[in-house]
Amino acid sequence: MQQELVDKIKNNPKYQELISKRTRFAWILSIIMLMIYYAFIMVIAFTPTSLATRISETSVITIGIPIGLVVIFSAFVLTGIYVWRANGEFDNLTNQIKGELK
Repeated sequence: MQQELVDKIKNNPKYQELISKRTRFAWILSIIMLMIYYAFIMVIAFTPTSLATRISETSVITIGIPIGLVVIFSAFVLTGIYVWRANGEFDNLTNQIKGELK
């Protein structure tokens, strides 16, 4: 019985659509995050003085600190975007698949 259910789910076109959309979206967001992170690392590696520039003459904060915070913040934003889509479109497809199994 269990294997029949697994086969029925795997052969469902909506399941295939769910897997395809979810995988593609996760890869897109991962690539965006990697590009942001590696761009920051490349700037550190090849032009470290550009991030050592002070925000103003009297400031002790360099431009690298807010840029680093943007890198960290972007991870939270991209996670939020994934959760928003997962709770909407992906959950709807999952519920449709479950509904068809009843």
